[in-house]
Amino acid sequence: MAQRTGEQGRRAGRAGGRPVAWLAWALVALSLALLLGGIALSRGAAGSAVADLPLGGETQDSSVVVDLVTMLTCSVVGAIVASRRPRNAIGWLFCGVGVTLGLNSFAGDYAEFWLASARGPSGLGETAAWLSSWVWRLLVYVPVSFLLLLFPDGRLPSPRWRPAAWGAAVGTAGVIVGHALEAGPLVDFPQIANPYGLDSPVVGTVGLAGSVVAAGSMVACALSPVVRLRRSGSEQRQQIKWLAYGGVVAVGGIFLGGLATLWSVPASIGIMSVSLLGLPVFTGIAIVRHRLYDIDFIINRTLVYGALTLLLAAAYTGGVVGLQAAFRVLTGQESTLAVVASTLAIAALFGPLRRRVQAFVDRSFYRRKYDAAKTLEALGVRLRDDTDIDALRSDLTEAARDTMQPEHLSLWLRPEASRKADRAN
Repeated sequence: MAQRTGEQGRRAGRAGGRPVAWLAWALVALSLALLLGGIALSRGAAGSAVADLPLGGETQDSSVVVDLVTMLTCSVVGAIVASRRPRNAIGWLFCGVGVTLGLNSFAGDYAEFWLASARGPSGLGETAAWLSSWVWRLLVYVPVSFLLLLFPDGRLPSPRWRPAAWGAAVGTAGVIVGHALEAGPLVDFPQIANPYGLDSPVVGTVGLAGSVVAAGSMVACALSPVVRLRRSGSEQRQQIKWLAYGGVVAVGGIFLGGLATLWSVPASIGIMSVSLLGLPVFTGIAIVRHRLYDIDFIINRTLVYGALTLLLAAAYTGGVVGLQAAFRVLTGQESTLAVVASTLAIAALFGPLRRRVQAFVDRSFYRRKYDAAKTLEALGVRLRDDTDIDALRSDLTEAARDTMQPEHLSLWLRPEASRKADRAN
């Protein structure tokens, strides 16, 4: 009877979760439909007879791909989290990010289509241009603030954090009001005057106050994971590590993308966009707890191979420059032998240098595990040579205390008579 009741409860839970999953994936479909609809409108604007008008937001193939990948990543991660953890607000937050991206793209592309073809109601075209001029700001303030504040369980760390949540909401609303009601031409569509603009100093004041409050709230929200880390258990610590790793990947990608602008702007945009995708992906992994404890291995390998890449690149560059300078002194000209010799030297250095970097990372960032491994290795050497039972007992208990640090420790040995009986049999 109890088993039947439990089975019925599980079935009811699955049935109750189906509408939530349908809603989450319906938001993914809506986001995709908005983005594809905007792309179709943009293509129609490009082929229009009056498409030579100075439009403010020309959709290029690279930006379309970036928008599509970003929207799909956020929406799909949000749908997965919302389906499995429907009470976690972060899943719905990512779904909202996807819908907002799709709406922003559709509104901007419709405004371009209206300007290029002069077809459709003027009020609708102006409203679409107005909407695209400020809706993207939701993607700047809302996800960052509330992701940090609600991660990983979708709830505030404590009721004392409610002012930070209210500050983020009110500050974001003030920023939106300040930009949405600002009088004058729209930034992305300067040929269109803001149809809902108010020529009043109050609008600017509200926008400025909202920016200050939103910025202060973002700083407060950024402290939330730190507070959680100090009070959390081992599982939540691993989740916060995933979030931190995603943030580091995003910041590192933005830095590399900034450097890449020296060679190619499209490549720079691609690097930044791909790196930013790490934040929703790693956040989703942390929330659904998929291979949660792999983060330590990933961080370790990132530190090792990141440092190794920098060292090898510096050695290669220095080797090429130094050898070319030597060849110029000796022969008066440069030689490809410098590149060949540097490449061979890098190949020879890879193994030894990787082991040294690995040992340095383990000593510096994983000291407890490194000491435990060394202790167990030394114990293995002693066990091969030591035959005294009292010495073995002492070595085993000491190694257990050093590596596992148990609260209590007991060592049980089989009686001598029992061991002799087993040998006789």
